[in-house]
Amino acid sequence: MRYQNVCIESVVCTLPPIVVTSDEIEARLQPVYDRLHLPAGRLELMSGIRERRFFDPGTLPGQISGETVRMAVEASGIDVQHMGALIHGSVCRDQMEPATACGVHHAAGLSSEALVLDVSNACLGLLNGVVMLADMIELGRVRAGVVVGTEIGRPLVEGTIETLLNSPELTRRDIKPAFASLTIGSGSAAIVLCDERLSRHGSHLRGGAYLAESSHHGLCAGGVELGQSNDNRPLMETDSEALLHAGIDIARRTWPLLLEAVGWEEQGVHKTFTHQVGKAHRKLLLEGLDLDPAIDFPTVEFLGNTGAVALPTAAALGIEAGHLLPGDHVALLGIGSGLNCLMLGIEWNE
Repeated sequence: MRYQNVCIESVVCTLPPIVVTSDEIEARLQPVYDRLHLPAGRLELMSGIRERRFFDPGTLPGQISGETVRMAVEASGIDVQHMGALIHGSVCRDQMEPATACGVHHAAGLSSEALVLDVSNACLGLLNGVVMLADMIELGRVRAGVVVGTEIGRPLVEGTIETLLNSPELTRRDIKPAFASLTIGSGSAAIVLCDERLSRHGSHLRGGAYLAESSHHGLCAGGVELGQSNDNRPLMETDSEALLHAGIDIARRTWPLLLEAVGWEEQGVHKTFTHQVGKAHRKLLLEGLDLDPAIDFPTVEFLGNTGAVALPTAAALGIEAGHLLPGDHVALLGIGSGLNCLMLGIEWNE
């Protein structure tokens, strides 16, 4: 997978206003901790996540995505009429039908000639959207477009806490599959891509690589059908340890395919952005690819795991913080349950 004419023109994010610490979550779970003799601080110690953020109760993904798209288009400097596609790629959506992208398209005031659709693929939805949009630009079907998503983590975390508190027969073994749900946060991110002839900056998306290992599709499952609360809040069950090692394994196999596709040497990768799961995942991923942690830009400590928007949010904040320099070769290292891996290479020139 290689591109000649596609540029990344803007990457932005919207951070939720409400901060919830891991200590606060454990305080709510104190009856469970006391009964199972679990030590306080376990959640942050195991995940590295000291806090995550939530939007106000009742906030819909599309409501925030509309605001994030407007920010991204404005930051790109590209006329809104050139936006030939809008892809909404987060796990969270406003409803099953119509596509959340429809309301976002209306709120953002994009052209009626734009292609509008949702894409869902666990934590890879936005990166998959980037590939779809890049293909359209490379083929000349559209001149520019935007990929956006908003994850609303509050219902999952709240539903998990309620379920744990109302399960009197719960054991230490039973609580383990629910642990990953307590690391979830909320957020929103958007990426504008365009034909190089529209670009002001010339930061090229050079290509990428992907692999699937669907034999691991049962390691993480989520949805309202798993829930036991009376208001259809979702729950998630995750074999965190098995998912961790399976994810690192598929990343190791995808990494040389990325380097070959974009024509880089291992030592020629200057910066990375990874999916933000937890400190153990980041450490093992970078070790597995023989990458210096100093070239990465972690956000999981203060945002938690924000699903499909985690990697682009890290990229948006990293760009804002000056993490990237002109001429940097930037690798986006995405992994999603299912199990899928998608890695993209960017030549940064802003």
